[in-house]
Amino acid sequence: MPHTSLDRTDMLLLAELQRAARLTNAELAERVHLSASACLRRVQRLEREGVIAGYRTEVDPERLGLGLQAFVRVQLSRHDSESVRAFSDFVDGWDEVVACHALTGDMDYLLQVAVRDLEHFSRFLLDRLLNQAGVADVNSSFVLRTVKAFRGLPLPG
Repeated sequence: MPHTSLDRTDMLLLAELQRAARLTNAELAERVHLSASACLRRVQRLEREGVIAGYRTEVDPERLGLGLQAFVRVQLSRHDSESVRAFSDFVDGWDEVVACHALTGDMDYLLQVAVRDLEHFSRFLLDRLLNQAGVADVNSSFVLRTVKAFRGLPLPG
């Protein structure tokens, strides 16, 4: 992907939007000292160029009854393109997996999983993940507490 040239004002816009994406354009413009029209043009350019990839709402998992969070490291038995694609397709269809990253090192993937409880996790692990052809090994760690949650990317300044 090509690198997008960003100036100080673009960085200020991104910082404010990472903190509070629901700001109105007028509020955002005031915070970064731009006119509303100039602010809107810049935000639209950042969206068009893919710097702003989307807008999301942060939801408290416990309020949804998802009281158990786990990180699951997965090792595949085969690494051919068909096996990797099949695993990726399965993971994409599992609602419990809220994030999946391909890794270097001794494990191939890191899954972030959100489930109701240990029983739900057990069913996910035994009925889905370990039943998936091509999974050679898994290693799970449960989240005891979150010390620092994702709050946005560090912006060069």
